[in-house]
Amino acid sequence: MVRVSVPVPGRPYEVTVGPGVLAEAVEHLPPLPRAERAFVVADARVAERYLEPLSAGLRAAGLQVVHIGVPEGEEAKSLAVYAAVLRQLAVQEAHRDDLVVALGGGAVGDLAGFVAATYMRGVPFLQAPTTLTAQVDAAIGGKTGVNLPEGKNLVGAFHQPVAVLADVTTLASLPEREYRSGLAEVAKYALTLDTELLSRLERDPGPVLAREAAALEEVVARCVRTKARVVAADERDTGGRLVLNYGHTP
Repeated sequence: MVRVSVPVPGRPYEVTVGPGVLAEAVEHLPPLPRAERAFVVADARVAERYLEPLSAGLRAAGLQVVHIGVPEGEEAKSLAVYAAVLRQLAVQEAHRDDLVVALGGGAVGDLAGFVAATYMRGVPFLQAPTTLTAQVDAAIGGKTGVNLPEGKNLVGAFHQPVAVLADVTTLASLPEREYRSGLAEVAKYALTLDTELLSRLERDPGPVLAREAAALEEVVARCVRTKARVVAADERDTGGRLVLNYGHTP
């Protein structure tokens, strides 16, 4: 297990990388003494696999767990889904110290993060990414938002999580295409900011391609360290952080 600090001014937090960290959430959350409930935003497929281990970790922290279901992928990032999640929080009388949790890939993280940024003007937010792309990139740095018919990510906010739990065992269930999409994000770091990682992957790609837990822990943690340095220096994406958009479409 590896812990990486993201030293964002005024709102530092830790990313915990390793196998089994979802079930160990109680050990990796910062103190949230006034939180009573954790509202876990996840699609049905992800919830079926990973909601119970995460819930066990959250319950151990004294939190009641409530699952809020959303569609899969980019369909979750609509104004209609965003409003529906907000209304579920309101109906259940969530208060400003309760925790919103994103369990899933980058789309769910963007949605849940924007919900957390705006419900009652901001509530605590936990990222529990289950895709490689989200673990090395989307879950770190505080970018949240939803789409409009006119374009992607046109509505959003910066809202840093209180912690990120990157459980590498979740990567074993990813479809090959989605896993390789995450490897492209790893390659982005290697090509732009970590040439040593590039050399290591070129020299011995086998363990990562085979999704070996130890290799994934090392690679994910290395990418997280790189992104943490960039985000700490440019939280609002006005300068050096733009390098992280390398290879992304507009």
